[in-house]
Amino acid sequence: MKTDIKSMLPEELENALMEMGEQKYRTKQIFTWLNRGVCSFDEMSDLSKKLRTALSERFYITSPKIIRKQVSELDGTVKYLWELSDGNSIETVVMSYKHGNTVCISTQVGCRQGCAFCASTIGGLVRDLEPSEMLDEVLFSQIDSGLPISNIVLMGIGEPLDNFDNVIKFLKLINHPGGMNIGMRHISLSTCGLTEKIDKLAALNLQLTLSISLHAPDDETRSKIMPANRGRGVDELISACKRYFEHTGRRISFEYAMIDGVNDTPAHAKLLSEKAKAVGAHVNLIPLNHVEERKYKPSKPENLKTFINILENNGINTTVRRSLGGDVDASCGQLRRSAVKQNS
Repeated sequence: MKTDIKSMLPEELENALMEMGEQKYRTKQIFTWLNRGVCSFDEMSDLSKKLRTALSERFYITSPKIIRKQVSELDGTVKYLWELSDGNSIETVVMSYKHGNTVCISTQVGCRQGCAFCASTIGGLVRDLEPSEMLDEVLFSQIDSGLPISNIVLMGIGEPLDNFDNVIKFLKLINHPGGMNIGMRHISLSTCGLTEKIDKLAALNLQLTLSISLHAPDDETRSKIMPANRGRGVDELISACKRYFEHTGRRISFEYAMIDGVNDTPAHAKLLSEKAKAVGAHVNLIPLNHVEERKYKPSKPENLKTFINILENNGINTTVRRSLGGDVDASCGQLRRSAVKQNS
């Protein structure tokens, strides 16, 4: 069977090339070509035909196809629905801010976490993405959109820490000076709270930003909307966040989708203030994007305003996520779900 060459770190590629009897310097040439977005070995023009043939016999190069591309007329947000080599599809979103262009990538095809307000988890987990496939999301989004990517958020379809090893390898590839060279401090990883994997991530001290999809500050509310909370609990999650901060020195961010009548009361705001203070967390409130198959609706403007006031009065650094790409189904999972329904 052929090997996925784009998922190989330079040292792995070098070892493979030396086994083929090739010189070490070929590693840099090939790694550079892969990070330029070539789709075949024949495009590697500074390699001999003999070497290109030998590579094609041993390796394959991943490259997704665009099924659908939607560009927002409101703010220029670009949303891609990619087809992978096995026919599965994933979503990627490119958003422009004053500080640069951010790409939001998927880490799995589908998701097993079952969050009750999310489109990504409808239908469950199909499979993990390979490091190369995550790299392709960044690389080909940049190539097609013409927008240089400076920031990455792992906040699309899937739970990054549920695909731990592949995600870590992707991070090493995207951070490599010979590749796209995007710094860890420009990368944010979002998790629903797999506490055992948070500790494992902390031990690597990668200096990325850890975002916790909290969405409720108490076990009763959180367990209703986020099955991942069952068997762990909010207090255990907060303890893991403390350990992460103590080990890495990196501030935690709490993502909090405002859901009407579920988690948006003054009591929730007060308790969230306590949890955020315990770890020095920044709170990012997210106006909920309504999903057709879900019963939940976004909080009323007056409830959102009251919620913000309580957090700020308690000294919590609070922001409200700017809604981007509302006219192109930019919230994760919606475009893929629409395509799956059409195919069905």
